[in-house]
Amino acid sequence: MKQAKFCVETTGKVITCRAAIAWTSNAPLSIEEVEVDPPKAGEVRIKVISSGICGSDNHIINGTYPVPLPAILGHEGAGVVESIGEGVSTVKPGDKVILTFLPQCRECDSCLHAKGNCCLKEDIFSPVGLMLDGTTRFTCRGRKVHNVFGTSTFTEYTVMHEISVVKIDDDAPMENVCILACGFTTGYGAAVNRAQVTPGSTCVVFGLGGVGSAVVLGCKAAGASRIIGIDINEGKFEKAKALGVTDCLNPRNFKKPIQQVVMEMTGLGADFTFEAIGTTDTMVAALESCNMSYGVCVIIGVSPAKSQFSFDPMKLLSGRTLKGCLIGEYKTRDCIPLLVCDYMKKKIDVDSVITHKLPFIKINQGFELLQSGKCIRCVLLF
Repeated sequence: MKQAKFCVETTGKVITCRAAIAWTSNAPLSIEEVEVDPPKAGEVRIKVISSGICGSDNHIINGTYPVPLPAILGHEGAGVVESIGEGVSTVKPGDKVILTFLPQCRECDSCLHAKGNCCLKEDIFSPVGLMLDGTTRFTCRGRKVHNVFGTSTFTEYTVMHEISVVKIDDDAPMENVCILACGFTTGYGAAVNRAQVTPGSTCVVFGLGGVGSAVVLGCKAAGASRIIGIDINEGKFEKAKALGVTDCLNPRNFKKPIQQVVMEMTGLGADFTFEAIGTTDTMVAALESCNMSYGVCVIIGVSPAKSQFSFDPMKLLSGRTLKGCLIGEYKTRDCIPLLVCDYMKKKIDVDSVITHKLPFIKINQGFELLQSGKCIRCVLLF
């Protein structure tokens, strides 16, 4: 009843709340008071309860993934619907929802394709930081503030399109399932959907952060017998082994390329390799680490803007397969509720990837933990 009353009192009104704003790149986020407009037709205003800090957010802050600024970042959230705009039919005030950066309009070519999930209404690959009508719902100090990927979860209230809002089980713990909006889903799905890891196989995971850790869990669930984890931060190795990694390698400990080390360890290369870092060097290493005849390499990491991925095409002619993967190949509104159900039934272990939880006002501390490699996934609580 309290939630229903709250929604009635704020419906149709501008809400003033706190948000973390990126005014410029290469600077800490600034906690500010912002004005959040009511949702327009087809939109939903949401009270954010929790948000993960993702590596892509860090890429925006350090300038390697440029987006229009000033902006409210964050794209890995969970919250409660506060109010809805005209025509919204799939969620209502009081519903628990996950806030996903990848919409599912259910009308475009990608959404209608059996396997496609890169909805053509996305704002990821050439981000403009605006709603579909070309405006924003955020104002701070009299200035309009961009959103990011149509999500913006580093704020107490946000406005999103209905096509990016995923209704979930009322009993789901919001402080944990938020990472199903991106990190966990991206890694886990890369293994079970995109690569289709097979029982008894050998897998190699480049990068043991939040996404890489979810890849490990996906490989383990699919029955891989050997999982080789690669990272320059050996502080992640203990956690990685607890998740299922059988061998941990630090490339800095070898005088030869890490792909050569993998080849020597496996004989003819791995069955499946995954790149969850986002550098072109590690992408090439991942490709060259898989079996030349039937190996599958999946690229997940977000590379710096305008970077070029160059490799010898003969590496593919022999039979290797190179694949990209966006949010685990899941259609977001169809599949994320099912992942939440699997989590509730303890079929997937989301909790093990979360190593830190902080109050929202300590968001910059969360980024410091990420940048130092001291956390796998940090969740902010509002």
